Amino acid sequence: MWKHNAPGGWHFVSIPKDISKEIRKNLQWQEEGWGRMKAIAGIDHVQWDTAIWFDSKAGTYILPIKAEIRKKTKLKIDQQLNMAVWV
Repeated sequence: MWKHNAPGGWHFVSIPKDISKEIRKNLQWQEEGWGRMKAIAGIDHVQWDTAIWFDSKAGTYILPIKAEIRKKTKLKIDQQLNMAVWV
């Protein structure tokens, strides 16, 4: 997990490039404006409705992690984590 450098920046998880490439190849038609795609995410016992966005500079989808989710799962910046994303 990483934090955007803007003041009050959002927290994100970058989906690995190989997985992002596969998602984009097969499901890009589902994207809405700005490369947004509806998704469901899960970390440990917590699951929530969300969306992923394609970051064309990085070549990956990014998933925002709300404060509520970070608190429930005790996530920290630069922490490696296992999670599931359904699109």
